Amino acid sequence: MRPRSRARAWTLQILYAWESRGGARRLTDVLSDFISERRIAQASQTYLFRLVPTIEARLPEIDAALEAALTNWRLDRLSMIDRNVLRIGAAELLAMPDVPPLTSIQEAIQLAERYGTSESPRFVNGVLDAVMKQAEAAQTGARL
Repeated sequence: MRPRSRARAWTLQILYAWESRGGARRLTDVLSDFISERRIAQASQTYLFRLVPTIEARLPEIDAALEAALTNWRLDRLSMIDRNVLRIGAAELLAMPDVPPLTSIQEAIQLAERYGTSESPRFVNGVLDAVMKQAEAAQTGARL
């Protein structure tokens, strides 16, 4: 597994742990716990230390974009795995312009395949595709 892919998987575990414990602690504190308790390759840590703080700093924006992309669903009604896979993908789509959008979506689909249900990959693909289109429309509108 490539370092960024592995960092995304670690991020999913961190988000899951954070949310399982009620979300009271900062995500970066949970990240620190993971770094001290687990053996995470340095190559993965680099991206992990970028992705987790980005999600923490922009969580309201990320969740709002996901809510807008969900049709007949609410974010809080999704499984914890699906919700957090979507947060990882949306964070990359919205806040990391150096990561190609299709790469973000494909990586999220792979996380959904590995950790979600049989329906998760299609669901994640559809929601993140909608987020990508919303972000592109907002960016295009901003340039007009």
